[in-house]
Amino acid sequence: MTLRGFLHQVGTTYDRSAGTSTPTAQLLRDARSHFAGRVHAGYRIVGSPGRGAGALCPWVAFFDPDETESAQNGMYVVYLFAEDMRTVSLSLNHGVTELHKKYKTKEGNRKLAVEAGAIREALASRGVSDLEPTIDLGGHAGLPRSYEHGNVFARTYTIAELPDEATLRGDLRRFIDLYQDALAARERLRQTTRDVISTVRVEGTWTHDRGRDELLHFAPKSDAEYVQTITSRTTVKTKRHETLVREYGNHLIARGFEAGTNVHPRDLVARRAAAHWLIEAKVVQKGNATNAVREALGQLATYSFLLYPTTEQPMQLALFTEDIGDVYMRLLEHHGIASVWRTPAGWSGSPSAVAAGLADPSEPAP
Repeated sequence: MTLRGFLHQVGTTYDRSAGTSTPTAQLLRDARSHFAGRVHAGYRIVGSPGRGAGALCPWVAFFDPDETESAQNGMYVVYLFAEDMRTVSLSLNHGVTELHKKYKTKEGNRKLAVEAGAIREALASRGVSDLEPTIDLGGHAGLPRSYEHGNVFARTYTIAELPDEATLRGDLRRFIDLYQDALAARERLRQTTRDVISTVRVEGTWTHDRGRDELLHFAPKSDAEYVQTITSRTTVKTKRHETLVREYGNHLIARGFEAGTNVHPRDLVARRAAAHWLIEAKVVQKGNATNAVREALGQLATYSFLLYPTTEQPMQLALFTEDIGDVYMRLLEHHGIASVWRTPAGWSGSPSAVAAGLADPSEPAP
């Protein structure tokens, strides 16, 4: 189903009085299957028609798991349907439960509005003057009013006159990128202002990855953050990183590779026939591939040198959450490193990755 088709079907068929067992309610719960290819790898996608009784404002949210995995706290991107189901707003918004518990509803909403306004002002130079600083979800008190206070930026569509598919996809990509800018702006504000930022980032569970059996075994770690140490260097692996490793590992297994995650400190290794692949996974932050490519180059070179005999060097693959661009793809190929990245249609890659069966033939590199 297209993005436009999904929004139109929910907007025209949702009936809160019918409860949460209707086909439209199920469509909302199945949102991930319809939206997974629309955003970068690693995002958690959740749709909600409410619990028990139908929600006043059903929604579909996109969570960066390094920020939050719930609509109750943190910042996220969300489609919010108005109470009358005539409009839907694509909104950069905040979880409200966290502040309501701490300050009660009225003061929590005030603090949400102050924080949203500060972030909006901090991003004023990012070409956002065409976006809406407010949303109107209807007249009922409760969560809809809190969502209105928590809005940073929005774009509101009329269900009867939704834009074309390309426009909707472009807007969603724009808001996901703006999400990352807003997270950075919020942390700068937290460090430089007082009584402006009230929300708290929920920290993940930290574990230490000690020695493991060296037999090849694919058992991706949980998406909780963990600390990895190698030769006195500490590296933080994020939830998006672990999701990328898990999804690509499953992709390789489906294509006939053996895949292993138990070969510390390597992210992933894969074998098929005589080929042994050393795979380093990197999250591309805010569309800027420079740091991700540099880190992948350095770690692949380090691990190849330190962990393999000179006579048994592995093939090397750099794995990314999104397209790194033609220049960086060719740079990696120049150094003998294949590259693969997530796309809406699957896994695209460099010529050597496609030739080795590591990327989809239908997704050739530019």
